[in-house]
Amino acid sequence: MQFMLQYPDVHGTDQDMLDSGEVSDIAAALESAHWDGLAFTEHPAPGINWLQRGGHQSLDPFIALAGAATVTTRLRLLSYLSVLPYRNPLLLAKTTASLDRLSQGRFILGAGTGYLKSEFRALGVDFDERNDLFDEALDVLPLHWSGEPFSYRGRHFEAKNTIGRPRPTRESIPIWIGGNANITLRRVAERAQGWMPLLGPDEMFATTRTPHPGSESGIAETIASLIPSFEQRGIPLDVAIPYMDRSIARPRQDHARHKAAFEALENIGCTWAVINVPPTSPKHMLEFIESFSEAYIQN
Repeated sequence: MQFMLQYPDVHGTDQDMLDSGEVSDIAAALESAHWDGLAFTEHPAPGINWLQRGGHQSLDPFIALAGAATVTTRLRLLSYLSVLPYRNPLLLAKTTASLDRLSQGRFILGAGTGYLKSEFRALGVDFDERNDLFDEALDVLPLHWSGEPFSYRGRHFEAKNTIGRPRPTRESIPIWIGGNANITLRRVAERAQGWMPLLGPDEMFATTRTPHPGSESGIAETIASLIPSFEQRGIPLDVAIPYMDRSIARPRQDHARHKAAFEALENIGCTWAVINVPPTSPKHMLEFIESFSEAYIQN
């Protein structure tokens, strides 16, 4: 199992997201300490009420990850997650192909349909069309990434004899889809390379509009149900699971308990543990990165 840091969330507006450290400093420290990945989430137009009720700030994930790419050579870079309906899929394809080239093939497109109605309204996107727009993006992205001419008629656009150049570094950029709904799992099985189950407190799921994934055994059953389709397609299944025990911010405490929890995640099919800790100072963030690595990665 590999370990990915999600840049710490800042809730509300009393602090600034980058109080925990500059992106370039954290990315370089992660690579030096043998972490495997760095992730940024996305909320381009959150409402103040949402932020004050527990919502979180974000950078543009593609720009943040491009910055991380410039100071690393090995670290994988994940949008965790990008809301595909927010963008014209041609612009999304160009952005992601560019990031993939700049990172020499280290970018992973973590994707979701989105859930904040106010954010959809602010961006001029019909919330009720989000599933159709998401599927359009899944259609268009590989066409654009192929580097060959293509045509496609969408709900709000028409591409005629369009071509995406330069191509990404790889034939196709990996897509990991987030969420727990049946439609999400069908998309993962048929069209993606990975699954990102959404975990959190019960009250969160009323806002995010996705079912609760259930217990660890329930997640294990879902992973097992996805594996046959991946075997049929001849590709491995990546599963990125957020580690919900925030006491991991003190990685040397309760070491045996955390180590056992990571082993349990690996045993049910998790290939990536996503670590999210509370915001802190740059000094303490760098200390956490090194301490976690010594406790769980290098041993």
